[in-house]
Amino acid sequence: MTTVNSEIQDTRIQRPHVVILGAGASLAAFPKGDGNGKKLPLINNLVEVLGINDLLERYSINSADKDFEELYSDLVSEGKQHEAVTKIERRVQEYFGSLSLPETPTLYDHLILSLRPKDYIATFNWDPFLFRSCARHYGRAPLPKILFLHGNVAVAYCETDMMKGAFGSSCRKCGKLYTESKLLFPVKQKDYNSDPFTRAEWDTLKHRLKSAYMVTVFGYSAPKTDVEAIALLKEGWGTNRDRDLEQIEVIDIKSEGDLLKTWDEFIHTHHYQFADNFYDSWIANHPRRTCEAMWNQLMECQFLDNNPIPRALDFDELLKWYEPLLQAERQSDNKQ
Repeated sequence: MTTVNSEIQDTRIQRPHVVILGAGASLAAFPKGDGNGKKLPLINNLVEVLGINDLLERYSINSADKDFEELYSDLVSEGKQHEAVTKIERRVQEYFGSLSLPETPTLYDHLILSLRPKDYIATFNWDPFLFRSCARHYGRAPLPKILFLHGNVAVAYCETDMMKGAFGSSCRKCGKLYTESKLLFPVKQKDYNSDPFTRAEWDTLKHRLKSAYMVTVFGYSAPKTDVEAIALLKEGWGTNRDRDLEQIEVIDIKSEGDLLKTWDEFIHTHHYQFADNFYDSWIANHPRRTCEAMWNQLMECQFLDNNPIPRALDFDELLKWYEPLLQAERQSDNKQ
């Protein structure tokens, strides 16, 4: 039997837990909108939420039966609407850049505080929430590394030194103003290698997937149109036959049958689990000890007590609740 206290003290597994976020994660984190109630769009309602119908009408662009990615991809491949494409890209940047965090703890605060510096969160999302959640906890707790697979409105990078930081700030190494990260890639000809920042983020993800013990996919549907993204994920993870000890977790509101069809090539036999909301996930019930808890259950056949994140605490109370976990990590680091 693994008690909560014994789990807290157990920091032995240093292999990463990799979390992959899609648009559904931000929607789950902010179901009522951002800090000012501003709506978070998905691909299927992006045109409506961003209010770009006026641009489509002005440039006589037919958007019937197309989601935003298909529409943007067609415009780029046709090569005739350069001005319209530029304005659409700017509208995306402005809308997502205007989103703000609530002043109280959110699901994203709980997520980042429940992972360790050995762990990685790779997000496909343009919104600034994950970056700004990390920023407001910087220096207060050791946090996971963040990768931005489709760029991000809050993040920019130095083309010379390949360092990233807050949009509008300067490189810590050379002092040059950071370059805005690219957000939009035509779905029919996505080439993440064409952008240096995005290529570096994907290279890191592939490397970390190779050594990962756990992977959690949260709100990412792995669309068939995003062929290159799926190919890159497979390249990093390998075949399901190669991952007979590792575990896949999917957090999604879809049925188990649908999720198995989507992620079958990543899952080794029974090494998977599904949750329809974050707070039923392994991360939320075994914060900062996800890999240790999974090892204890699967490899040592132990029963586990959950240690669920208290959802009603303010920031100071929340950090106080995490302190025993952080203290055990500090003690472990001092012994090494």
